[in-house]
Amino acid sequence: MSDTENTYDIFVIGGGINGCGIARDAAGRGLSVALAEMNDLASATSSASTKLFHGGLRYLEFFEFRLVQEALQERETLLKAMPHISWPMRFVLPYHKDMRFDSETPTSKLLTLFMPWMKGRRPAWLIRLGLFLYDNLGGRKILPGTKTVDLVNGPEGAPLDDRFAKAYEYSDCWVQDSRLVVLNARDAEARGAKIMTRTKVTSARREGDIWVITTEDVNSEAKQEIRAKMIVNAGGPWVMDVIQGVAGINSSENVRLVRGSHIVTKRLYDHDKCYFFQGEDGRIIFSIPYEQDYTLIGTTDADHSSFEEKPACSDEERDYLLAFANNYFTQNLSTEDVVWTYSGVRPLYNDGASSATAATRDYVLRVNDEGGAPILNVFGGKITTYRRLAESALEKIGDYFPNLPEKWTAGVTLAGGDFDVAGVADLQAKIKSTYPFLSDQNAQRLLRTYGTEVFDIFGDAQNAEALGEDFGAGITTAELNWARDKEWVQTAEDFLWRRTKLGLRLTADQQGRISDFLKSTVTAA
Repeated sequence: MSDTENTYDIFVIGGGINGCGIARDAAGRGLSVALAEMNDLASATSSASTKLFHGGLRYLEFFEFRLVQEALQERETLLKAMPHISWPMRFVLPYHKDMRFDSETPTSKLLTLFMPWMKGRRPAWLIRLGLFLYDNLGGRKILPGTKTVDLVNGPEGAPLDDRFAKAYEYSDCWVQDSRLVVLNARDAEARGAKIMTRTKVTSARREGDIWVITTEDVNSEAKQEIRAKMIVNAGGPWVMDVIQGVAGINSSENVRLVRGSHIVTKRLYDHDKCYFFQGEDGRIIFSIPYEQDYTLIGTTDADHSSFEEKPACSDEERDYLLAFANNYFTQNLSTEDVVWTYSGVRPLYNDGASSATAATRDYVLRVNDEGGAPILNVFGGKITTYRRLAESALEKIGDYFPNLPEKWTAGVTLAGGDFDVAGVADLQAKIKSTYPFLSDQNAQRLLRTYGTEVFDIFGDAQNAEALGEDFGAGITTAELNWARDKEWVQTAEDFLWRRTKLGLRLTADQQGRISDFLKSTVTAA
């Protein structure tokens, strides 16, 4: 049947991590699902994160214990399901007696009340208490616990200012955020969902207990009407526009748009650990080994005025991050050291917090069915808890679809992740032995992008020439064809800045060649 005749159970608006995670979970429970994303998958917030699967150590200062516990539990669940695109990382938290709280946190206010002589400083005992909770709240099994590090004699102290003599080292995880979105979309599609990119939802109206949704193909401008029993609004920064503009619903709910900006430099140190830096203003930033040869520094927290304004790292935010890092590193970073910046908008639930930093990172799910057919609106959320958010969304969806199967996604691997967390080195060795013409760096990059699907992409290729044209940085025709056919890639930007971050390594001419290739093959397809 055509979409005009067919009625889906669920129509998801938004192809970020929440939308794709919900679509995957719903399709896996037997619901018929369609998803529309007006741009590319993960084109907004979900490709602009700090790339961490983490519990959110600083959220303990806001007493967000449920959120932190859920996120800590999820780290290892997700690590097992996608060991190719996520991996463990050790975080080094240098300590100095003059470190201070954000004055707006509940913890800071309590200490100011009962220990005014501290004058806003973070005492060592409180950091140790926070790390003890962090180690134990989530039932950690794989990741090692906290330890104290000697910065004077250890390699972790080499790039840091001499005033830092000790640090606390704890565990969290890294994730390829955009790839996580794409793999969830692929799994949803494999389970029967229809995934439509470059498809804008222009209107949605209720006809009794059914939604009639009008979509427009961004490339062809072709319009289509699709019917669904329920809408899931996972519009991210556009969540209120969907509620009010697309669906025409008056709502007292609201979203707070908070911009987070990051800078990328050439690699600043030799080891593979992340730094957790605490600032004089009470904020924190991370310095993270990134894409083998770079260092990622972020993030800022600033209110963002409108979903219509494309987020970008301002000069002020860039300089703030540079000054923050320079307070720790011996190397004095300047604007010339910044090779790339990116910025994303977090659509946080507006809880009335006094600052962007203090606004809750927890997710809020609200169903509106006052006018007939229900719509589930998704506010906030963290990439770490996307799977649990999807489960919570299905609980609410289940009120309208009785007898839904039980939750199922915990521990179910995503494409390419069907190997053990401890088996990364063995898989890389297998890739190298199967394709000896690959460099070590490219073999690692391919493993951390595709996992076991490397063998599906390259097949029985005996040499580099069998993979087609070499576009630079190890990119070949074989990989681009896979990305186009399996991962909804239409443009060079899709591939170079979302499916991968290889735009960092290519010249403008090389990027232009990839753009021309995709334009010709996508049009032909």
